Amino acid sequence: MSDRSPSETALVLFSGGQDSATCLAWTLQRFGRVETLGFDYGQRHAIELECRAHLVDGMKSLRADWAAELGEGHTLKIPTLAEISDTALTRDVAIAIGADGLPNTFVPGRNLVFLTFAAALAYRRGIRHIVGGMCETDYSGYPDCRDETIRALRTALNLGMNTQFELHTPLMWLDKAGTWQLADELGGAGLVDLIREHSHTCYLGERGARHDWGYGCAKCPACALRAKGWRQYVETSA
Repeated sequence: MSDRSPSETALVLFSGGQDSATCLAWTLQRFGRVETLGFDYGQRHAIELECRAHLVDGMKSLRADWAAELGEGHTLKIPTLAEISDTALTRDVAIAIGADGLPNTFVPGRNLVFLTFAAALAYRRGIRHIVGGMCETDYSGYPDCRDETIRALRTALNLGMNTQFELHTPLMWLDKAGTWQLADELGGAGLVDLIREHSHTCYLGERGARHDWGYGCAKCPACALRAKGWRQYVETSA
């Protein structure tokens, strides 16, 4: 099916980070009404949730049609996810690579839980399209970001709720440079600057230092990916 459905509503998983902000703009280009959903799960970088309002306000200012399409914003608290996790995203521990080769920032089941809650909310609100920023092209190796995982979960959700959800992952095959480029294509320099200034990606929740690519510690895996992508994007665009 086409990704462009101007007569329908979509629900975007919107954390307040670079990827979800880009996905929000992507969705606003394709659907007549857009709602957002964020999760407060005890993450160390909960500052990302506060960034969402600035991003939404900025997008409304960028384009009148986006302002008209933006609907309700939702936040679900799921502290149980942090209680059963022992990760660097939910504990004050150093970021490191585990014996399985994954960084200890991996929160087992996080995207599975997020998408299941999103589907339950979408079901109640009569929404068929769910959009997430999962990506397996330029990422930290999280197994719940893989396209195969998302496709399998869509099948399970559709069977379990007897419906026909569409799970859209517009960043799945983009590297971080491509994500910056997509933001440029969607909203020009205004959107790129908005994402640089107001989105939050740093795992440590650091917003004291301002870099060319935005705020962050510049050391954690999320900052490293974002910074590398920004450099490549700037070099390509020059």
